Amino acid sequence: MTMAEDDGTLLIRIRAAMPALRPSERRIAEAFAGEPAAAANLSIADLAARCATSTTSVVRFYRRMGYARYQDFRIDLTRAVAREELATSSLPEASGDIDRHDSLEGIVSKVAMNETLSIADTARSLDMKALAEAVALLGAARRIDTFGVGASALVGLDLQQKLSRIGRTAINWHDPHSAWTSAATLDGTCVAVAVSHTGATVDTVEFLSIARNSGAATVAITNFLDSPLARAADVTLTTAARETQFRSGALGSRIAQLMVVDCLFTGVAQASYDESMEALRATYAVVHGRVVKRA
Repeated sequence: MTMAEDDGTLLIRIRAAMPALRPSERRIAEAFAGEPAAAANLSIADLAARCATSTTSVVRFYRRMGYARYQDFRIDLTRAVAREELATSSLPEASGDIDRHDSLEGIVSKVAMNETLSIADTARSLDMKALAEAVALLGAARRIDTFGVGASALVGLDLQQKLSRIGRTAINWHDPHSAWTSAATLDGTCVAVAVSHTGATVDTVEFLSIARNSGAATVAITNFLDSPLARAADVTLTTAARETQFRSGALGSRIAQLMVVDCLFTGVAQASYDESMEALRATYAVVHGRVVKRA
């Protein structure tokens, strides 16, 4: 009997697999991701009918998820749902996606639920070995270049600013052409960090590919391990963000990426604890000294 190593990550893995699935299998994945508790109670035949596909596609899907038997898949799915409900039990009750009829209170509840689960899922699924490798690369780098497009650009900027606060030479690029030309000048003493939720943003993938060809170490922060950006990276840090219909707003993805950036930065700072703390005190003193004093 084959079973997933951690049933708690099953829903995370289902969502992460969606972009690479066939249309018939994607409909099955969407059923489990959208209403996991209800879908877990369906037989193979009922699930196939609900998703307008064949029982063969259902079998192929749960085997792709790492299960030899549908019953084992359903059991782990039920456990994953229970863990998720426990993790959000303290939040206001909210279900479904944001729609046009939601009140402001409902919007707050749904956004809070989405972002809480995005952080919790990312923490559960983050590869500690990959994080340690990324921390080591950034800690040893002569220079670190960061790049992202749209909301991911803000995440790259956040990482650059944090690293600068502890005395690291870090540069964030806003313009793709500037990022590419800079990437072409990097060498084996440098690290390039690229951020993209989908891992398929052409400009971001190109930045990391150029940096890698120039000899720099490359780190990707993305939601999908099987993506062009991940394939261009030496180390990939995956988020487990939950996006709503308001995808352009980058709700869950941004908060999950920032959580990974915070872990990465903190790891780098801790590895050189004394120097980092001294730099943080110095930079805080400079900024705090510019605060207008109350009369």
